[in-house]
Order: sequence, then structure tokens, then C-alpha cells
Amino acid sequence: MDKSEFIKQALKTVREKHSRNLNATDMEKALQSFCSVAAAELLAGGEVSLPGLGKLKVKETNARTGRNPRTGERIDIPAGRKVVFTPGKELKGAFRG
Repeated sequence: MDKSEFIKQALKTVREKHSRNLNATDMEKALQSFCSVAAAELLAGGEVSLPGLGKLKVKETNARTGRNPRTGERIDIPAGRKVVFTPGKELKGAFRG
């Protein structure tokens, strides 16, 4: 699902479930605002809770040795940070059946 499809589906849901008459531009602005706030929180080392889905968190990674797949040469990969998604129990349960 790309951004425009996501906006269309979110707009449809808001109109059906919440009886709000928003347009696609408003929904896109809301999505951009959410992304800006979430990115700022993650960059500050916090976490973002997504009700019904799970959480986005920042995880520290250790330095390690990797291998260039083309040449086979060993390379040193420095320690860093990455964003990870942890699914909530509702989402986990949906996949378990």
C-alpha cells in the first residue's frame, strides 16, 4: 500500500466510522503531522505507541564485523541506532488465529 492508497483508506474509515467529512488534503496533512511528531520523538530516543498495532522504539546496535556480498571483503560496521516495531497483543493475536 502506497501513501495515496493509505490516505484513501484512512479517509474512507474516518467518514464511515466517525461521520467526519474530511478531504484528502486534510488527511494528508494529518499523516504528515503524525510522521513529523513520531520522527521527532524517535530521534529524541523515545517511543511511539500506536494503539491497536504496537510500538515504534529506538534500539541500540553493537559494532560488528560484516562482509561485502560482492567482494567477500570483511568490513567493520559501527555501533548505531535503528527503529524497531514491536507488535501489540491485539496484532499478535490476529496472526495466530
